[in-house]
Amino acid sequence: MVPFLRKVAIVSAGMTKFGKHDGKSLLDLMSEAALEALSVYDSLDIDMLVGATMAPELYENSVGPINKLAGVLGLEGKTVLRVENTSGSGGAGIFVGYLAVASGYADKVLVVGGEKMTSKSTEENAYIISGLLHDCERSLGVTLPSYAALLANWYFRKYNPPKDSLAHVAIKNHYHGSLNPKAHIQKRITLEEYFQSKIVAEPLRVMDYTPISDGAASVLLMALDEAYSYTDKPVVISAVVGKTDSFVVHERDELDRMNGVALSVEKALSQAGLRREDIDLIELHDMATILEIVELENMGFFKRGEGWRGAMEKITWLDGELPVNTSGGLKSKGHPIGATGVAQAYEVFLQMRREAGERQAKKNVSRALSMSMGGFGQNAYTIIYEAGW
Repeated sequence: MVPFLRKVAIVSAGMTKFGKHDGKSLLDLMSEAALEALSVYDSLDIDMLVGATMAPELYENSVGPINKLAGVLGLEGKTVLRVENTSGSGGAGIFVGYLAVASGYADKVLVVGGEKMTSKSTEENAYIISGLLHDCERSLGVTLPSYAALLANWYFRKYNPPKDSLAHVAIKNHYHGSLNPKAHIQKRITLEEYFQSKIVAEPLRVMDYTPISDGAASVLLMALDEAYSYTDKPVVISAVVGKTDSFVVHERDELDRMNGVALSVEKALSQAGLRREDIDLIELHDMATILEIVELENMGFFKRGEGWRGAMEKITWLDGELPVNTSGGLKSKGHPIGATGVAQAYEVFLQMRREAGERQAKKNVSRALSMSMGGFGQNAYTIIYEAGW
């Protein structure tokens, strides 16, 4: 166990609707999410603001966005910090906020993640996001979507899963997203509609990928002993662990091996004193459908070559044994990059408190896990949550 003196809990959370927000800036979106988390705590004295965002300089020509957010929220005189960790920025932001409270540096930390992406075209977004890859890979024209397609081809040749296995992941997450009023895409799809959608990079189709989204999410962290003064249902963060993998993807032993993901989950479970069998719900980084399958295997919840069983056998559906991406995941909820890891925590917070409405998991969620991944598995932050009541 990490020798911190204090346990940390989430006492409130906020989130904008994900999607296309014309006329709203990143600052507008992050302010909206922050104020939702603070709405029932008007007199709360925040000690620290942690903001997670990947590339506002490229999307909006905005420098110092978290300093601006602090001004909007009236947090002058407080500690203000921006965290950037590519598509894992949100998870890294929670890591920083957790450490600040657990160490005693701060008593109350607001973590806000956000990104404003839809002002750029699909091609411009692909170019910006490809900046997280090594130059030797970018020079060959590799992008994150093309890497996902390479992984899918590798996986299908190696394990020979059912041909419609990816479709069932998309169908599941679209179903979950259809029940989430804050999801970008709230439309259920059929197997026929999936196979009618355009191929982007063989074998992956439009319906295999996350949409380009704007949005923000927030969580308010406190020491657990103080959290009970504000809520009778605090969600305790039992562990937060970040690990890396080879930055150059083609140097890995096998394309479906994501050691950073595997190590972060293993270490987080160990710190929390839990087994995989203790986890009731998972939110993970499904930028493409193949990633949900491969990540579940690397996390140890399915044997290698069998992760596809989760969606096809209804194990990972809302009423299944291990619900995965009840929010709709990145696939349906959307993926405003800096917001994603924080939005995962938002979903877990609602699910554990049984406040998720129509998408509430059937089983009682007393322990959950989220995994916020940077790039194509270059780094990963795993968070373990437990009910504090």
